[in-house]
Amino acid sequence: MHAKTWSLGEILKPERRYIIPTFQRSYEWTRDAQWELLFEDLASTASRLFDVREFAERTEAVPDEERVAPHFLGAVVCDTLPFPAGGVALRSVIDGQQRLTTVQLLIRGLLDVVLEGDQTGALRGKAKALRKMISNDEDSGAVPEDVYKLWPRRDDRAYWPALMEDAVPAYRRHDHPYLLAREYFAHATREYLEDFDGDTRDQRLRALVDAVDTLFQIVVIDLDKNDDAQVIFEVLNGRQTKLSASDLVKNLIFLRAEFARTEQLEAVYDLYWSQFDDAWWKERVGTGHAQRGRRDVLLSVWLTATTGSEVTVGNLYSEVRRYLDTRKPQTEALLRDLSQFAQAYREVYGALAVSDVRLRTAYSRLVELGILTAVPLLAWLRTLPEDQLSLADQRTAVLAVESFTVRRMIGNWATRNYGATFVRALKNAKDAAPGEIAVAIVDALESAGWPSDAELGDALRTSNFFRLAAFRKRLVLGALDDRMRADDRKQAPAVIDYGRLQVEHILPQAWKEHWPLPAELDEVERLHASSERDLALNRIGNLTLVTQHFNGSVSNLGWDHKRPEFAKQSSVMLNVPIAAEVAWSEESIRARGEVLSEVAARVWPRPEGLLGGS
Repeated sequence: MHAKTWSLGEILKPERRYIIPTFQRSYEWTRDAQWELLFEDLASTASRLFDVREFAERTEAVPDEERVAPHFLGAVVCDTLPFPAGGVALRSVIDGQQRLTTVQLLIRGLLDVVLEGDQTGALRGKAKALRKMISNDEDSGAVPEDVYKLWPRRDDRAYWPALMEDAVPAYRRHDHPYLLAREYFAHATREYLEDFDGDTRDQRLRALVDAVDTLFQIVVIDLDKNDDAQVIFEVLNGRQTKLSASDLVKNLIFLRAEFARTEQLEAVYDLYWSQFDDAWWKERVGTGHAQRGRRDVLLSVWLTATTGSEVTVGNLYSEVRRYLDTRKPQTEALLRDLSQFAQAYREVYGALAVSDVRLRTAYSRLVELGILTAVPLLAWLRTLPEDQLSLADQRTAVLAVESFTVRRMIGNWATRNYGATFVRALKNAKDAAPGEIAVAIVDALESAGWPSDAELGDALRTSNFFRLAAFRKRLVLGALDDRMRADDRKQAPAVIDYGRLQVEHILPQAWKEHWPLPAELDEVERLHASSERDLALNRIGNLTLVTQHFNGSVSNLGWDHKRPEFAKQSSVMLNVPIAAEVAWSEESIRARGEVLSEVAARVWPRPEGLLGGS
């Protein structure tokens, strides 16, 4: 690696083109954050140069311009790229693209003002000097874009040729930052000169041009063929705005491909990676400190499924780098695989349609429950071809994940080791022969502790179901209602948004006024009965779903008032047998708990039920 300080004129006037690689971020510098400070630095440097020249003119001395301190712009890192015979020399800008791009826009804005002045006096030759810093000779290149000193990243190349023309581009609808920067620097130059006129104005403008040419200096780091460009990129970007995990991984993948001379890299980018520039992929998901961009989550899903080891977003970059170092995949093959996972991920999360209703429902429930550690397994299953995994087997595998997690949730079983559990299931499945993948997943989950029907039933009949978060209660009750509707041949199919319903206690929590205990109980019996009722009222047998039309004013009233309201809620199948009860008691709650536990066992079957085809 060779580092040397050059003036802008020394690095920009020779016939060469600086190319911003595909992996680089879009242009992000702004007026408030960078442009104004840059022009202030230029104006200050030019004023010092003008003062030295003016003093020399007044004293009839030779200007001692070496006394004028240069302004240091920072550093750029470049690597030599191969170029065809007859073409200009090419440099890939590994780091410093924001700085180098802004310098080009500054020079273009300054040139706009120079062209407005008299080219025969102090400004003679200055327009030519500036033009040589933003363009090569038209007859020196092998391809049309060789005329430009800088060739921006892929997304911005449509703007650049028009922007470098003398006429100001007319594309105002989008207010591209390139155009805004050019106009700002031209405007700032005019403001700097507005207090001067005649020859003084021209001399001030000449000082601006000469300051850019010779006093604006930059360190150029040229890489040798043995330098690790990625390591240098990482070190230099440690001082920049923090990049997301997906930004770092993209840089890693495409930088390596760039230096491996991967052919048609931009076409590969367009085909496989450009989709991740969409707003949907940039949205952050999760809550609080656990919020991550969807691209970051997808990459952890893909790498977990690919390597068979759990990868979190926090250690994503190092894990991707280890994967590239050890597996050495071809860039296009890697990106093709990632693109398949992207489609699968969107299907799991409901952003793309899934034709199979039961699969779609299972995905929705698992996403709502936040079972994120299962997503690598679910996404991997979606990427398998039909001859390796039939639709029926895929349904079995996904329902196994749903049944395993919902049963454990209802029973309040630990979730701490879910990541390792689903990775183990994934490994088993990847080792299985075609046709045995679903069985391998079911076996792995069963060995991790899949609650039995008896355990499920006991939890539903006797545990405090109301302890669950509201969305979890609605999900379980909604699933039971949906199954009851499907089991009743008299019922027409219906789509109900269970998320909009509310959970209602049948026997109210405030029961003492309108639901008195039998008068004949003695004090001990009354205490016991009161305790039993308090336990019973939060069990699933005493909970149901009602619509917003349910008359909340009767919630705490007696059964004679509540029963007619449940009769009006017959659009929810859970409420049909409730309204048929003449009285409601602890025995009613127990009996309904039995019924619902049987329905739950059918909604979320055990392994033998799944593999038996039910």
